[in-house]
Amino acid sequence: MRGSAFLGAALAGCLVLTFGAALSQEGAPVKIVPRLTGAAQPMALERIPPLGRPVIDDVRRMRNYPEQPPVIPHSIDGYQLTLNANRCMDCHKREFTEGSGAPMISVTHFQDRDGQVLSDVTPRRYFCTACHVQQTDGPPLVPNLFQDAKDLGRKP
Repeated sequence: MRGSAFLGAALAGCLVLTFGAALSQEGAPVKIVPRLTGAAQPMALERIPPLGRPVIDDVRRMRNYPEQPPVIPHSIDGYQLTLNANRCMDCHKREFTEGSGAPMISVTHFQDRDGQVLSDVTPRRYFCTACHVQQTDGPPLVPNLFQDAKDLGRKP
């Protein structure tokens, strides 16, 4: 009985503290935490800017740094890229490059995690658009201050 009396007193004390705090803040304005991502309302429908038009001149672009994945210089609208089909391989797989004129995929795409060379594209390199992006004529989203390494440092 003694334990239940203590429990009842503790519960009553918690209720008094809770209601007392609520009553003391009744006239205070409600504080709303500002959004970290801007002024958009949650679940509001925002107008999405249109995508840029794909560059379809088939010109291979210079890369900005070693190991940079090349951009896709043609339209890939409607390309199927699933577990069962990869339309990129119709032109870029070693067996089809002579007929298509497309560059062969890099030999690194045939190596597994342990460096073993496989006879076909490794599963971790199968989904091309994980690294390669389609070139578009859209304006840059942020200012680009990139400088090539050859333009930095002392000049001879």
